[in-house]
Amino acid sequence: MRKGTQEQIARKREEIINACEQLYQTMSFREITLKEIGKITSFSRPTIYNYFETKEEIFLSLFKREYDLWNEQLTAILDQNERLTKAQLADQIAKSLSERQQLLKLLSMNNFDMEANSRQEFLTMFKESYGGSLRRIQMLLEKFCPEMSAGDIQNFIYIFFPFMFGIYPYTAVTDKQKAAMKDAGIDYVYQTVYQLSYKGLIRLLGE
Repeated sequence: MRKGTQEQIARKREEIINACEQLYQTMSFREITLKEIGKITSFSRPTIYNYFETKEEIFLSLFKREYDLWNEQLTAILDQNERLTKAQLADQIAKSLSERQQLLKLLSMNNFDMEANSRQEFLTMFKESYGGSLRRIQMLLEKFCPEMSAGDIQNFIYIFFPFMFGIYPYTAVTDKQKAAMKDAGIDYVYQTVYQLSYKGLIRLLGE
């Protein structure tokens, strides 16, 4: 049973999310357990259950935080620019994504299982942050690409957001994967998050 004020509960949840994020730098989703998270927090595993029922809820909360951070960047693009060409807009969004590699890494995971194994309150909070990104991209297009119709904007969003799921796997390539590609005879040109995002955005914007 959770004890404390809403502020205290939020602070304790944040500590658990931070521990999960720290482990995620060197461990896979499969390897991370509540026991491992408990080792680097001030909580025991049973205590963690007072704040999160599953590992997926912790990851979904980390995912939410990453969308919130990206939303701040998208808002800054909106507020700090009066006019942007399509190329400049693509550049700004691509730069924001290059700073959100954790978001892209989470996007490349099996989100279906993560959402299925989380309680409704966590899923709703996550969807609110995700929805904030959808709205901000829509606002960016409405402001800087006024010639785009509502249908054009909707098509952009429904292509670009699924496109984001593939950015991390195509840019975060291990030496083992590179060696396998070479052995398989695949002549692959490796790109950065910025390069891949920018090219995709430019194509979608029709520039």
